[in-house]
Amino acid sequence: MTGSPPRVLVIHGPNLNLLGAREPQIYGTKTLAAIDAELRVLASDLGVEVECHQSNHEGALLDLIHGAVRRCAGIVINPGAFAHTSVAIHDGLRAVALPAVEVHLSNIHGREPLRQRMITAAACIGVISGLGSASYLLALRYLAATRSLAAPD
Repeated sequence: MTGSPPRVLVIHGPNLNLLGAREPQIYGTKTLAAIDAELRVLASDLGVEVECHQSNHEGALLDLIHGAVRRCAGIVINPGAFAHTSVAIHDGLRAVALPAVEVHLSNIHGREPLRQRMITAAACIGVISGLGSASYLLALRYLAATRSLAAPD
């Protein structure tokens, strides 16, 4: 729609629906609903829209990525554990060719070796990790500030 602010798709991967209760020493006590609310407030301040979704299913995440074409101008994605295993999500991000920033709540480089290799990150323009929910906010700020967002046709 002409004149509409650019829309950013925010994707939360597996187990993120349990935020606030799941291993708070690693992931913090903030809920997913609270993160989404913070993103909506910041998006309004930045003159963009956000559309937030969570799924524990790889195929559902791919459907969201594919559906972003011609609707969204960029993607903020926390693929959760799929970051380390999903060639499909990597390929989906490459296929849609939208600017994407990968985020992680915890510092993945300070964790178990299996979490230190990310397959999906190579399909993104950057990765922000270890800053808790601020990782999402910084990703949104980056996309808006770099003007890498253009309203879809």
